[in-house]
Amino acid sequence: MRKVAAVVTALSTALAVSAGTAQAHPDDDVADDGTSDGGQEARFELPWGDGEQAHDEPGGGTSLPDTLGATGNKTIDVAGRGVRNTSNATTDVWAHDGYAYTGTFNSPCGGDPEAGIWVWDVSNPNKVSHVGIIPSPAGSRTNDVRVAAMNSGDILVHTNESCAGGPGGFEIYGVDDPANPVYLASVRIDEMNPIADALFGGVTDVGTHNLFLFTDGGNDYVAVTSEGVFDNFQIFDITNPTAPTLASTYGAEETFDPGVSDSLDFDRVLNAALWMIDGFGASANRFLHDVTISADGDTAYLASWDAGLIMLDISDPTNPTLVSVAIDVANGSLDGEVNSHSVWPSEDGTIVIEGEEDFSAWEATIPPSNVRFSFDNPIPGVMAATSTGDAFEGSQTGNSGSVFADHVVVETGPLAGTYPAAEFSSNANPLGDTSVSGAMVWAGRACAGDALLNAAALDGAIAIVRRGACTFSEKAQSVFGAGAIAVVVTNNNPTSTPWSGMRIWDYSDPSNPVLASTFDTVCSASTAPSSSCVADGTYSSHNVMVESQGSKVLAYIAWYNDGVIVLDISDPYNPVEVARYLGTNEAGDLNDFWGIYKEPNNPFIYASDRNGGLYVLKMKGQGLQKKKGGG
Repeated sequence: MRKVAAVVTALSTALAVSAGTAQAHPDDDVADDGTSDGGQEARFELPWGDGEQAHDEPGGGTSLPDTLGATGNKTIDVAGRGVRNTSNATTDVWAHDGYAYTGTFNSPCGGDPEAGIWVWDVSNPNKVSHVGIIPSPAGSRTNDVRVAAMNSGDILVHTNESCAGGPGGFEIYGVDDPANPVYLASVRIDEMNPIADALFGGVTDVGTHNLFLFTDGGNDYVAVTSEGVFDNFQIFDITNPTAPTLASTYGAEETFDPGVSDSLDFDRVLNAALWMIDGFGASANRFLHDVTISADGDTAYLASWDAGLIMLDISDPTNPTLVSVAIDVANGSLDGEVNSHSVWPSEDGTIVIEGEEDFSAWEATIPPSNVRFSFDNPIPGVMAATSTGDAFEGSQTGNSGSVFADHVVVETGPLAGTYPAAEFSSNANPLGDTSVSGAMVWAGRACAGDALLNAAALDGAIAIVRRGACTFSEKAQSVFGAGAIAVVVTNNNPTSTPWSGMRIWDYSDPSNPVLASTFDTVCSASTAPSSSCVADGTYSSHNVMVESQGSKVLAYIAWYNDGVIVLDISDPYNPVEVARYLGTNEAGDLNDFWGIYKEPNNPFIYASDRNGGLYVLKMKGQGLQKKKGGG
């Protein structure tokens, strides 16, 4: 253990120049500006966390763009609603045999009577009714849910992620009678490699983020995304659902160094661990986010963030074997990142669509949302945009006002006005619903060893500092030493990057997938807000599902504030948007779609709105003329 500590300490500089780890969603993130603003502590950090940040948490609702409604050659209408107009509450959705199931995110956390899997009767899609709630364990949230007919009956599995100290792993229920679910088993997961476990400070009872049910002959399985270090892909045999057993594991580290996940060679494991957190761009980890299993149960598609799209042969579920890795950093996204987040194959497996998720967007005008303090902060802190920092650097003193969790108000002085902000997570001094008031003073970069600008004016003031060269925690410590009562860190990106879209792959040769095309919406491709792409909107793609209809292959995508989008990917080299739905919920908030499920062989689409619950949508008609490219 002494060797582990010494080597990790020596590697703090190496970790500083690698981009910080990233959440699958814009949860908390190691501070990073693409050069050296993160990872200064002598320890590794996993990306999994509790916090939710600005771009992913509209809270009171998102502003409405100038235009709403459908595009494409078909129309999508709302057939039915499972109303749950609670901010930041609803996660993924699945449907089976006349019932739909939606999960619960951070609000409320497990233990609250409204937390868990919400069960909806959708046997008549025009008259959706709420059946009940399968409670999540106290202190845990349910990101993902899957239901399928297995050999032992109708089985529901849901993930656990801690939101208040609760357990990870997953839960299994029998839902032959969805109104009366039967608890069958709980599974907890620990890090399997002891050296990786030590490098990351002890990884026990980890969360699971996504999962997928499948059968192979007489056996039933669930494939799980584990939030550990190595072996993120795990297959459990649930043929006896009351006694699940681990069948096999695989991790992206195996594409870097085959066999390393079982190695006890310290240097070998260390090199693989470094590789796992050193990907591309602002969100640089290579951990698994999502998995989809082919209908025959023989192939697994792993959306593995910056490790790319990994295809495994799981015809023997006890022995996954690598088939290929699909990754094209230069051509696969608009900003040179990978961020493989969601995936689904066509029925014959020749076309695979992969979603990128990216929340490092519009940095010049919107505060970055995937940021956190990496060790204790003695004063409250928020993050602001580059333009905010430019303004304060140009007018360093003479301003006063208040800092809130999601905005900064200059009440008097030359910069009077309101500036968006995002509170850091892993925060020892959260603002919550409170604020801090005082003079606002520009302090420069504020790293240890830097000369603090306007130092004499910082006592009792709010320090405004620029991002870069050291951790956010170090900046907070530096200005606190001069008497500051809060810190506003401003971004340092001179230009903004876009959001993220979809990659469509040609898998005619599974061992050599070819990037056929990419697809972005107008808003996901934009680098700044506009009347159509509002400043507090979220324009990253999220979840995807594919349905083959004869010769047609249609992809259904939940695209946050861009709505539910249907793409015709029959020709993977020429994706065409054929329909889109976007509106507002009963509270007047813009739809914020997270999950998607398409009921086979009928027109109904199930979509989960993070702030509005369940939508049952129906695609119909001829509508507008086809248009290619982003909508």
